[in-house]
Amino acid sequence: MKLQKLAAQSIVTFLTVAFSYAAFAQDVTLNVVDQHGQPLKNVVIELVSEADDKSSQQLPVLIMDQVDKQFSPTLLIAQQGQQVNFPNSDNIRHHVYSFSSAKPFQLKLYSGQPESPITFENQGVVVLGCNIHDSMVGYIYVARSSHVYQSDEQGNVQLSGLTLPVQLSLWHSLQQNALEEKQSLALTVNSPRSLQVIMQTTEPKPRNTFGSKFKGGND
Repeated sequence: MKLQKLAAQSIVTFLTVAFSYAAFAQDVTLNVVDQHGQPLKNVVIELVSEADDKSSQQLPVLIMDQVDKQFSPTLLIAQQGQQVNFPNSDNIRHHVYSFSSAKPFQLKLYSGQPESPITFENQGVVVLGCNIHDSMVGYIYVARSSHVYQSDEQGNVQLSGLTLPVQLSLWHSLQQNALEEKQSLALTVNSPRSLQVIMQTTEPKPRNTFGSKFKGGND
C-alpha cells in the first residue's frame, strides 16, 4: 500500500512539473527598433542566468576574418572561454588589436593565418581595430549564457522555449548607453508573445580614426 501511495505521489509530482513547464515555457518574438521606429539588426539578446556548465573545450573555434579591409563578420557572438581565430584573407597585412577591458590583445602586423587563436575568458564586449587601417572596426560579444540571440535585418528575433518569468539583456553597438552596458528586459507569464522593444541609438561616427589612445604601444 505504501509503495502504491509513493508511486501515486510521484506521478502527481511529475504531472505538476510537466504542466507547469507547459504553462510557462513560451515562444516569444521580439522586434527591436530604434527611437525612430527603424528596425535594428545585430542586436544581441542574452538570457540573464548563471553561467552554463559547459566546458570551453567542447566549444568550436570561431572565425573573425578580414576581407576587403573589413572584419567579417562585423559582429561575432562567442561563449565565455571560447577561442576565436583571426585569419587575414586580404592580400595586405593587418595589425588586429583591442583595448577593451574584457580582452585586451594584439596580433601584430601579419598576413594569412596567425600562430594561434585567441581565448576570450571574460564576458563583455570586445571592440576590434586595425592599427594600419583605422576604418576597420568589429565587435566580439562574449556571452555568459549559451542562450544568446541576434536580431535579423528586420530587427526580429525568435526566443523559443523560454521558461517564464525571465530576465533578458539587450546590447547594440550604436546604443546611447555606454558600450559595456546592457538594456534590461523582464518577461513575465503575462507578457505578450510578440513584443516591440525600443533601443535609443546614436548616429555612427565616421571611422577614419580611433584617436591617439588607440595608437600608443602598437607601433
